[in-house]
Amino acid sequence: MSDTNTPMTQAEHDQWVREQFQRANKHLAENGVLFDSVVVEESRYLAPYVAVWKIKSQQGKYFWVLSGDLPADYIPFDTAPDVRSALKHFSLSWQLKAENISATNGIDETQQNYAKLLADRAISLYQLSEKQELWV
Repeated sequence: MSDTNTPMTQAEHDQWVREQFQRANKHLAENGVLFDSVVVEESRYLAPYVAVWKIKSQQGKYFWVLSGDLPADYIPFDTAPDVRSALKHFSLSWQLKAENISATNGIDETQQNYAKLLADRAISLYQLSEKQELWV
């Protein structure tokens, strides 16, 4: 994930959170899942890197939705019991996707770059999930 040395102001932080929330909802809508509410107490964000939202759909189903300095993605809530487990799931899933893309014959530069992005972000997500001080 991008490296930034300058701390965000509170206003920048709040704007980033709003933008990532909108991005998460847009990603769900593009995949046919309509937003109802967010479970704020179980959602986490580490601006400007990653946000993981627990979102309830209008159909009453819950999802973990990932956004930030990485591709937006989502999984059903029952795939992972908490945010930390959701990060690990996304990490493993992205590693596998990156390997599958890379193993395909004749992939173009865009697909190669996407596979590299997934692999890089998968490592970053796993490292975040392993930082004990974030989960105390």
